[in-house]
Amino acid sequence: MSILVVGATGQTGQQIVKKLRAQSMAPRVLARSRAKAREVFGDGTEVVEGDVLKTDSLGPALNGVETIFCATGTRTGFGANGAQQVDYEGTRNLVYAARRAGVGRLILVSSLCVSRLIHPLNLFGGVLFWKKRAEDYLLDSGLNFTIVRPGGLRDGAGGAEIVVRPADTLFEGTIDRADVARVCVEALGSAESEYKIVEIVAGPGAAQPSLAPLFAALPSAGSRLRAS
Repeated sequence: MSILVVGATGQTGQQIVKKLRAQSMAPRVLARSRAKAREVFGDGTEVVEGDVLKTDSLGPALNGVETIFCATGTRTGFGANGAQQVDYEGTRNLVYAARRAGVGRLILVSSLCVSRLIHPLNLFGGVLFWKKRAEDYLLDSGLNFTIVRPGGLRDGAGGAEIVVRPADTLFEGTIDRADVARVCVEALGSAESEYKIVEIVAGPGAAQPSLAPLFAALPSAGSRLRAS
């Protein structure tokens, strides 16, 4: 299986690459700077230079790819590379290019509370608003998807119980990026996670041996592909 990780040099993206490698998969990574990607991942990783804000640059990275993990995001809502550009326009460009390239599936890391217009994160350039717009574009695209909505991200080692709930039912909580990556990678191998929105936070217990039963319990979000 050919896999592309977008946003791979970010903290969550790095964890996704690490989890994929632990499963003996060798993902390709998209990076605006090949040199930076080499610093992060070493010489044994296939790196393709490209930028989600430049649709024409995505073709080489998507060649032969079956699954995309998208972990892009911005910490600032305003200005160049703000929330509208990265979280919405960049994801939209990626989805559009993925459809044209015949990619089979896209696993998108989004956020809890994207459906809440009144939220502190929306005071800074509408971060959640634009993430929700990106989700909607993916749902309308016809691509096979899994949307992962984590709570507040932490830099711990992971290994906690993962609370999994349907869309718009979790509104607080935190989770280690390593556990977000676990959810994403397990979703790749689970048909039960397809066409679903997965909200996640850390629970009080130990890690479950498998997330498949939790994926299976979620309702399908379907595809809102327009007739046009």
